[in-house]
Amino acid sequence: MRLADLGELGLLAELEERGLARSIDADAALVPPNLVVTQDALIEGVHFRLDWTGMRDLGWKAAAVNLSDLAASGADPLGLVVTLGAPGRTEVEDVVQLYAGIAETGVAVIGGDTTEAPQLVLSVTALGRSPRVPGRSGARPGDALVVTGPLGASAAGFEALRHGLGSPLVRAHLRPPLRLAEGRQLAAVATAMLDLSDGIATDGGRLAARSGCRIVVALEQVPVGDGVADVAARVNRSPWELVCAFGEDYELLAALPVEEAAACGFPVVGRCEEGAGVALLLDGEPVRLAGWEHFAPHA
Repeated sequence: MRLADLGELGLLAELEERGLARSIDADAALVPPNLVVTQDALIEGVHFRLDWTGMRDLGWKAAAVNLSDLAASGADPLGLVVTLGAPGRTEVEDVVQLYAGIAETGVAVIGGDTTEAPQLVLSVTALGRSPRVPGRSGARPGDALVVTGPLGASAAGFEALRHGLGSPLVRAHLRPPLRLAEGRQLAAVATAMLDLSDGIATDGGRLAARSGCRIVVALEQVPVGDGVADVAARVNRSPWELVCAFGEDYELLAALPVEEAAACGFPVVGRCEEGAGVALLLDGEPVRLAGWEHFAPHA
């Protein structure tokens, strides 16, 4: 069996079943009593193209995707450990700009490594501390679902780049938001929480699987980024594909008791109920979409 047949989630489940890892599909690892550690890699030609992405934007994004995992854990960042692989022909000033982009997040680089590589590879480990990590397994039937901001802008920005369209949403793809304060607020009351890196269709499924419940998302309640529908129309895509199935919005999805959801100030986009899996409903009718899956073939 190949990775393309198994998929990312299947691989993680296989490793866990064989006792080779545990809880590795979580946003971050919790080292008792309260140290939170997360790691993510960005690889040229897989996660970014240098003809689309400036080095400063790349540095921001490499840091931001890891800080998003800390946000989902309700953590305050302590620092970043950065490994850079790059061809020897890379200009020094390009590397300086990359690290300047990381520094713009306000979180210091406190260690790392450099090595020669045939293409640009960035691996970032983020460290933080959290008084309470909600995790993914605590959502219960009756909980409400909230998101911290609009979805679809990153997907629309990617499509604009891919089709050579001018759009302000390109920035949303290159510069994902930091939701650290929102994560700390929600972590105090959330029964489960994760960041939307792979789309609410996939990430909602992860939360549902770990919590042993069914996630129902009411699409008409989901906040959609300004201009997303326009870009979707220009590239002949359903706006809901961009909103739910692409990912890289790096907003937070949290399950909370109904009374806490009403008080938190974030949009309520659905609910948890008995059952399994994810249901995406538009005015009560099912909408079938898939989220991002690593190792699967992509057009």
